[in-house]
Amino acid sequence: MADKMDNNTDDVNNSGKCVFCDIAAGKIDNDKVIYEDENLVVFPDRRPASMHHYLVVTKEHIRDAKHLNGSHIQIVEKMVNTGKQVLQNNGGNVDDIRMGFHWPPFHSVSHLHLHVISPQSQMSFLPRGIFKVNSPWFVTPVWVLARLKRAAEGQN
Repeated sequence: MADKMDNNTDDVNNSGKCVFCDIAAGKIDNDKVIYEDENLVVFPDRRPASMHHYLVVTKEHIRDAKHLNGSHIQIVEKMVNTGKQVLQNNGGNVDDIRMGFHWPPFHSVSHLHLHVISPQSQMSFLPRGIFKVNSPWFVTPVWVLARLKRAAEGQN
């Protein structure tokens, strides 16, 4: 298990490049980035599920939420807090929010990214299914953090 979890840089798209790595490095779509710090970038989803739909993306290439381990608790917490702050700064309602990660193999980009969607109450039928909370394909940050904390306790 440790071998697979440590191998976070093995998955790139068919062209040999990771589009989210390119965005995080400022190589493409730099004008779309609305927040950046030393660990994260945030930009709008290209197919928004509601009025506000942002992706919080790690600068480090981590394949997906399934490849996280106990050492990643802080970055996931930071992703959640950053997503809420960006949403608020852009006029979104943090009381009507849906946040989560697509669980493999149900993601289109193999690079860790948190969906921040608001207002969730205005999502249409199809997006409600795509971003269905705690389904086999979409999990909340609370669920991911609980999994990581269990993993961290097991490492002690």
